[in-house]
Amino acid sequence: MQLPELTKLYYTIGEVSDLFEVAPSVIRYWESEFPQLRPGKNNKGERKYTAKDIEIIADIYHLVKEKGFKIEGARKELETRKKIQKENNALLQHLKNIRRKAVDLRNTLD
Repeated sequence: MQLPELTKLYYTIGEVSDLFEVAPSVIRYWESEFPQLRPGKNNKGERKYTAKDIEIIADIYHLVKEKGFKIEGARKELETRKKIQKENNALLQHLKNIRRKAVDLRNTLD
């Protein structure tokens, strides 16, 4: 599913459910099943979804509705992706440190 450009800072549950063509109850259910999905709430208790929340919903939608994952399988897949992303970020940071040290070493030799 291709998401349109998200131009607003916050979206209501109705707007998000329309975007994915699912009932608001589906979005609320996914909130209870996926710890990654925790939208903020205003003073009235209404959910306010950010672009990041909508990206998470898009991932869940893709896994559950398009790929046919069960909720448990989708939850595990998202956890695995998060773990891989964390490892990749650590590796990238390590490589940046090595590069910085190499540049410093080159500068001292010049």
